[in-house]
Amino acid sequence: MTTQTPVSAAAPETADHPRSVSLLLNYAHALDHLFLLIFATAVVTIAAEFGFARWEDLMPYGVGAFFLFGLASVPAGRLGDLWGRRQMMLVFFFGIGGASLFTALAQGPWQLAIGLSLIGLFASIYHPVGIPMLVQRTRRPGRTIGINGLAGNLGVAAAALLTGFLVQWWGWRAAFVVPGLAAIAGGVAFAIFCGPQGPAPGRTRKPPKVVLPPNQLARALFVMTAASATGAMLFNFTTNGNTQMLTERFAGIIDDPALIGALLATIYVVASLTQVIVGYLIDRVQLKRLYFFIVLCQIPWLLLAAVSSGWWLFAALLGVMVFLFGSIPFTDAMIVTYVDDRIRSRVAGMRLAVSFGISSLAVWLLGPVVKASSFTALFTGMAVIALGTAFAVLMLPGSSSHSKASETDKADKPLSGHLAES
Repeated sequence: MTTQTPVSAAAPETADHPRSVSLLLNYAHALDHLFLLIFATAVVTIAAEFGFARWEDLMPYGVGAFFLFGLASVPAGRLGDLWGRRQMMLVFFFGIGGASLFTALAQGPWQLAIGLSLIGLFASIYHPVGIPMLVQRTRRPGRTIGINGLAGNLGVAAAALLTGFLVQWWGWRAAFVVPGLAAIAGGVAFAIFCGPQGPAPGRTRKPPKVVLPPNQLARALFVMTAASATGAMLFNFTTNGNTQMLTERFAGIIDDPALIGALLATIYVVASLTQVIVGYLIDRVQLKRLYFFIVLCQIPWLLLAAVSSGWWLFAALLGVMVFLFGSIPFTDAMIVTYVDDRIRSRVAGMRLAVSFGISSLAVWLLGPVVKASSFTALFTGMAVIALGTAFAVLMLPGSSSHSKASETDKADKPLSGHLAES
């Protein structure tokens, strides 16, 4: 008796995107993460200008950006599938650039909150639209996802480094103006170099290239959402709190905000390289086992960071971010493996809405938790969350034995294995 397995075509029907288009899609990922972290990097300066005694009291005003980043992914994904991914990427570039320029004009915390929320609204477009567009034609999805993840996390590094220097030289408003202009310039380039893409994926009449039994698809979607939610909470806690943690625990060693930003940027750049390695491994190693190993390695580094200071903290944070960034490509790899291209943007949008909607609580809780307890309690709690992620990954469809051929045997193969089936 035969069973259905995830099936993908041997090769895309069209050639890969032109290099200029791939570069712009990766550039957009870097911008996406950069914009979401400008506020967290500049919050101390903004809080002082707006009359707040502590930066922690201003942090909740940024929660709207991360809430909409998740919630708006649903309509963004639907429009990507049914209207067109190229059109939505143009909305992304020009929308997020304009929102950033608007935020730079804020005269108080509520105007700032509105501007940040608009940034989150337009930032929500990239993940359900840009990544499916990027992998739509690729022949090596793991490698493509890994490089794309590197680009995104270089945006995280740029937020720490660029924002720190812009705040120090020209003030926090410049930290929103310069990236805003860069996004608008990217939109102009994308309009020029990315031509019409044909019918929207959701309106094509071609037969599906990926088929998975409903129960296995539901299980995979649950794991994607649960693991993504807990992983996104860790990502938000760290990337939004690392600047303040380094500042606090390097007191008396390094007191220059620009140097703190440079240290953090170094951590992010080095850690980002992990995604390229993981992307390479995804094409060759069983997805479930690799994912579980990466998540499990986060726990000891989080516990070490919880009790460290000075250069020991630098080493511990580097370990944390290496394995945290290394876990990011897996969600996109699972979507490529288990979900057909015709509905990928919608599935990604729904998954992001739930996971980032939950994880936006991390931004809201960060300031109050640190103010009420400490970074030690925060990072200990994150180790517990990582343990929860590991348990979720264990539920991913996978092989129970090598001797029995079943639908779950093939579901646990490397991503390249799926793409070789037809």
